[in-house]
Amino acid sequence: MTQNRILAALAAFALLSPAAAHAELKAGATAPDFSAKGALAGKPFDFSLKALLKKGPVVLYFYPKAFTQGCTLEAHAFAESTPEFAKSGATVIGMSNDDIETLKKFSTAECRDKFAVAAATPAVIKAYDVDLKSNGVSSGYTTRTSYVIARNGKIALVHSDMNYADHVKLTLAAVAKLKSGR
Repeated sequence: MTQNRILAALAAFALLSPAAAHAELKAGATAPDFSAKGALAGKPFDFSLKALLKKGPVVLYFYPKAFTQGCTLEAHAFAESTPEFAKSGATVIGMSNDDIETLKKFSTAECRDKFAVAAATPAVIKAYDVDLKSNGVSSGYTTRTSYVIARNGKIALVHSDMNYADHVKLTLAAVAKLKSGR
Protein backbone atom coordinates (compact mmCIF):
# COMPACT_ATOMS: atom_id res chain seq x y z
CA MET A 1 0.00 0.00 0.00
CA THR A 2 1.44 3.37 -0.94
CA GLN A 3 1.83 6.19 1.55
CA ASN A 4 -0.93 8.17 -0.18
CA ARG A 5 -3.34 5.25 0.18
CA ILE A 6 -2.45 4.91 3.86
CA LEU A 7 -3.05 8.63 4.39
CA ALA A 8 -6.38 8.41 2.55
CA ALA A 9 -7.42 5.40 4.62
CA LEU A 10 -6.50 7.13 7.88
CA ALA A 11 -8.42 10.24 6.86
CA ALA A 12 -11.45 8.16 5.91
CA PHE A 13 -11.40 6.26 9.22
CA ALA A 14 -11.08 9.52 11.16
CA LEU A 15 -14.01 11.06 9.30
CA LEU A 16 -16.24 8.00 9.47
CA SER A 17 -15.63 7.24 13.13
CA PRO A 18 -18.07 8.97 15.43
CA ALA A 19 -16.29 10.76 18.27
CA ALA A 20 -18.58 9.26 20.90
CA ALA A 21 -17.53 5.74 19.90
CA HIS A 22 -14.04 6.35 21.27
CA ALA A 23 -13.62 6.52 25.03
CA GLU A 24 -9.93 6.78 25.89
CA LEU A 25 -8.82 6.45 29.50
CA LYS A 26 -9.68 9.41 31.72
CA ALA A 27 -7.43 11.76 33.68
CA GLY A 28 -7.05 10.47 37.23
CA ALA A 29 -7.20 6.81 36.18
CA THR A 30 -4.26 4.51 36.81
CA ALA A 31 -2.25 3.97 33.64
CA PRO A 32 -2.07 0.28 32.66
CA ASP A 33 1.47 -1.03 33.16
CA PHE A 34 3.17 -2.78 30.24
CA SER A 35 6.47 -3.64 28.63
CA ALA A 36 7.18 -3.39 24.92
CA LYS A 37 9.87 -3.66 22.28
CA GLY A 38 11.08 -0.29 21.07
CA ALA A 39 13.79 1.65 19.28
CA LEU A 40 15.87 4.69 20.15
CA ALA A 41 18.32 6.20 17.67
CA GLY A 42 17.86 3.17 15.45
CA LYS A 43 18.76 0.65 18.14
CA PRO A 44 16.27 -1.83 19.61
CA PHE A 45 15.57 -1.94 23.34
CA ASP A 46 13.02 -3.25 25.83
CA PHE A 47 10.77 -0.60 27.36
CA SER A 48 8.93 -0.81 30.69
CA LEU A 49 6.44 1.85 31.80
CA LYS A 50 6.98 0.97 35.45
CA ALA A 51 10.76 1.45 35.16
CA LEU A 52 10.41 4.78 33.33
CA LEU A 53 7.98 6.16 35.90
CA LYS A 54 10.68 5.72 38.57
CA LYS A 55 12.65 8.42 36.70
CA GLY A 56 9.77 10.87 36.27
CA PRO A 57 6.56 11.50 34.34
CA VAL A 58 6.03 9.78 31.00
CA VAL A 59 4.47 11.28 27.90
CA LEU A 60 3.01 8.29 26.10
CA TYR A 61 1.73 9.34 22.71
CA PHE A 62 0.05 7.01 20.28
CA TYR A 63 0.22 7.76 16.56
CA PRO A 64 -1.40 5.86 13.67
CA LYS A 65 1.45 5.00 11.27
CA ALA A 66 5.15 5.81 10.98
CA PHE A 67 6.24 7.84 7.97
CA THR A 68 2.79 9.25 7.22
CA GLN A 69 2.54 13.03 7.00
CA GLY A 70 0.82 13.83 10.32
CA CYS A 71 2.85 11.28 12.27
CA THR A 72 6.11 12.60 10.80
CA LEU A 73 5.19 16.19 11.66
CA GLU A 74 4.19 15.16 15.18
CA ALA A 75 7.47 13.26 15.66
CA HIS A 76 9.43 16.33 14.51
CA ALA A 77 7.52 18.52 16.99
CA PHE A 78 8.20 16.12 19.88
CA ALA A 79 11.89 15.88 18.85
CA GLU A 80 12.25 19.67 18.81
CA SER A 81 10.68 19.88 22.28
CA THR A 82 12.73 17.09 23.86
CA PRO A 83 14.93 19.53 25.85
CA GLU A 84 11.82 21.17 27.33
CA PHE A 85 10.40 17.78 28.36
CA ALA A 86 13.76 16.89 29.91
CA LYS A 87 13.72 20.10 32.00
CA SER A 88 10.51 18.81 33.59
CA GLY A 89 12.01 15.35 34.09
CA ALA A 90 9.64 13.78 31.56
CA THR A 91 10.38 10.95 29.14
CA VAL A 92 8.62 10.89 25.77
CA ILE A 93 7.66 7.57 24.18
CA GLY A 94 5.80 7.34 20.86
CA MET A 95 3.72 4.23 20.20
CA SER A 96 2.21 2.69 17.10
CA ASN A 97 1.56 -0.81 15.86
CA ASP A 98 4.49 -0.59 13.41
CA ASP A 99 7.07 -3.40 13.42
CA ILE A 100 10.48 -2.99 15.06
CA GLU A 101 12.36 -2.53 11.78
CA THR A 102 10.07 0.36 10.84
CA LEU A 103 10.38 1.84 14.34
CA LYS A 104 14.18 1.66 14.19
CA LYS A 105 14.14 3.71 10.98
CA PHE A 106 11.47 6.12 12.28
CA SER A 107 13.35 6.70 15.56
CA THR A 108 16.32 7.97 13.58
CA ALA A 109 14.77 9.65 10.54
CA GLU A 110 11.74 11.36 12.08
CA CYS A 111 12.31 11.28 15.85
CA ARG A 112 15.84 12.53 15.11
CA ASP A 113 17.37 10.19 17.71
CA LYS A 114 15.77 12.34 20.45
CA PHE A 115 13.16 9.99 21.91
CA ALA A 116 12.09 6.38 21.74
CA VAL A 117 9.24 4.75 19.88
CA ALA A 118 7.73 1.40 20.82
CA ALA A 119 5.50 -1.24 19.31
CA ALA A 120 1.94 -1.09 20.62
CA THR A 121 0.71 -4.66 20.91
CA PRO A 122 -3.00 -5.43 20.62
CA ALA A 123 -3.09 -5.74 24.44
CA VAL A 124 -1.60 -2.24 24.91
CA ILE A 125 -3.92 -0.78 22.27
CA LYS A 126 -6.89 -2.29 24.09
CA ALA A 127 -5.66 -1.28 27.57
CA TYR A 128 -5.24 2.36 26.50
CA ASP A 129 -8.39 2.28 24.33
CA VAL A 130 -6.61 3.70 21.27
CA ASP A 131 -7.84 1.32 18.56
CA LEU A 132 -8.76 3.42 15.52
CA LYS A 133 -12.14 2.04 14.45
CA SER A 134 -14.56 2.77 11.67
CA ASN A 135 -18.14 1.70 12.28
CA GLY A 136 -16.94 -0.50 15.13
CA VAL A 137 -14.29 -2.30 13.06
CA SER A 138 -10.59 -2.02 13.88
CA SER A 139 -8.46 -0.37 11.21
CA GLY A 140 -5.23 -1.88 12.52
CA TYR A 141 -4.00 1.59 13.49
CA THR A 142 -4.07 3.56 16.73
CA THR A 143 -5.83 6.84 17.33
CA ARG A 144 -3.66 9.91 17.85
CA THR A 145 -3.89 10.08 21.64
CA SER A 146 -1.40 11.54 24.10
CA TYR A 147 -1.25 10.58 27.76
CA VAL A 148 0.82 12.31 30.41
CA ILE A 149 1.41 9.85 33.23
CA ALA A 150 2.63 11.10 36.62
CA ARG A 151 5.31 9.25 38.60
CA ASN A 152 2.58 7.69 40.77
CA GLY A 153 1.11 6.02 37.66
CA LYS A 154 -1.96 8.27 37.49
CA ILE A 155 -2.96 9.83 34.19
CA ALA A 156 -2.56 13.60 34.43
CA LEU A 157 -3.66 14.48 30.89
CA VAL A 158 -5.45 12.85 28.00
CA HIS A 159 -5.57 14.52 24.60
CA SER A 160 -7.15 12.60 21.74
CA ASP A 161 -7.29 14.40 18.41
CA MET A 162 -6.34 13.12 14.96
CA ASN A 163 -4.84 16.56 14.27
CA TYR A 164 -1.31 16.43 15.66
CA ALA A 165 -1.00 20.22 16.14
CA ASP A 166 -1.77 20.57 19.89
CA HIS A 167 -0.32 17.34 21.27
CA VAL A 168 3.15 18.72 22.08
CA LYS A 169 1.88 22.03 23.48
CA LEU A 170 -0.66 20.34 25.77
CA THR A 171 1.66 17.61 27.00
CA LEU A 172 4.43 20.14 27.71
CA ALA A 173 1.99 22.22 29.78
CA ALA A 174 0.90 19.10 31.69
CA VAL A 175 4.43 18.01 32.59
CA ALA A 176 5.32 21.58 33.62
CA LYS A 177 2.27 21.59 35.87
CA LEU A 178 3.36 18.26 37.40
CA LYS A 179 6.84 19.66 38.06
CA SER A 180 5.46 22.77 39.73
CA GLY A 181 3.12 20.67 41.87
CA ARG A 182 0.01 22.59 40.82
